[in-house]
Amino acid sequence: MKKRSSTVAQFKAAALGCGFAISLASIQAVAASRDYISIVGSSTVYPFATVVAERFGKTTPHPTPKVEATGSGGGMKLFCSGVGTGHPDITNASRRMKSSEFKKCQNGGVKDIVEVLIGFDGIVLANSLKAPQMSLSRKDIFLALAKHVPAPKSMQDEFTSAKTLVANPYKTWKEINPALPDMKIEVLGPPPTSGTRDAFAELALEGGCKKISWIKAIKKRDKRGYKEICHTIREDGHYIEAGENDNLIVQKLNANPNALGVFGFSFLDQNADKVQGSLIEGQVPTFDTIADKSYPISRPLYFYVKKAHMGVVPGIEGYLAEFISEKAWGGEGYLAEKGMIPLSADVRKANGDDIKALKSMSGEGL
Repeated sequence: MKKRSSTVAQFKAAALGCGFAISLASIQAVAASRDYISIVGSSTVYPFATVVAERFGKTTPHPTPKVEATGSGGGMKLFCSGVGTGHPDITNASRRMKSSEFKKCQNGGVKDIVEVLIGFDGIVLANSLKAPQMSLSRKDIFLALAKHVPAPKSMQDEFTSAKTLVANPYKTWKEINPALPDMKIEVLGPPPTSGTRDAFAELALEGGCKKISWIKAIKKRDKRGYKEICHTIREDGHYIEAGENDNLIVQKLNANPNALGVFGFSFLDQNADKVQGSLIEGQVPTFDTIADKSYPISRPLYFYVKKAHMGVVPGIEGYLAEFISEKAWGGEGYLAEKGMIPLSADVRKANGDDIKALKSMSGEGL
């Protein structure tokens, strides 16, 4: 009884500190409702968080944390919705928190957030080992998947020039680039709530979009219009939203050798007996090419911790300690074995010190 009273008092202090007016009865109900860590967010970070959670559950007296793959955007929405054990303690993300999300957290009473950069991952365009390996440029990817593209020569006339945007007319890869196979453009990928989708749009589509000089010039006068051109994916059946389950995409690629799938490198690494990564700008996605950034579609991975829940939900500090231990996120750690690209030793040391100090993020630079 004494332990529960202490927990209630801790949560009451945390809630009031965040500006929440909550009745003692509701605090008691919420505080008594959960003794395990609740983690939501990125499907890419999901396998890494899961293996850490399983080890934490086996080596400590605490229950194994519950990890759910809701997508980075979905996780942020849940995380920022409020303080209290009815809300998640941690959200994983395959991109950095956006400024708009930080503001939503602040407005939702989630004032103190610890940001944890855990490593890197590449985004791959993969296909079945039954099919030839693809070699694509980012411009190829943009022309294949953007909703609007420059009018091809076959559509140019006195009213339509090369600097006119049209609804994407391309049906096959060969129509885009004669060096590519005469195969239907069919790409399975994540939905808009996914951090992988955000990063893919920024790194792959925009990376190819800005290769077209007249579109790149639009950015100087109309950033919103430029982003709409470069980031908006076609909706005519050539890009198929396959949900947040990357394992399901791998299964579908195995069943359809003509399709390509968009997902994180770790899933490629774990399914190397079924699928292969396309070359992007001549670079094969590997641990080394992602770590040295020669592979052009790579991104950082994060998770975010609700500081108000520490000391209220048991075990959060221990979970953090397990995740940032050298046996986990180190160069030879078990997360590298799962496909995560480790941070350098210096960055791990600096980040680890900030995490141990529970340094709250300021929101600047988002």
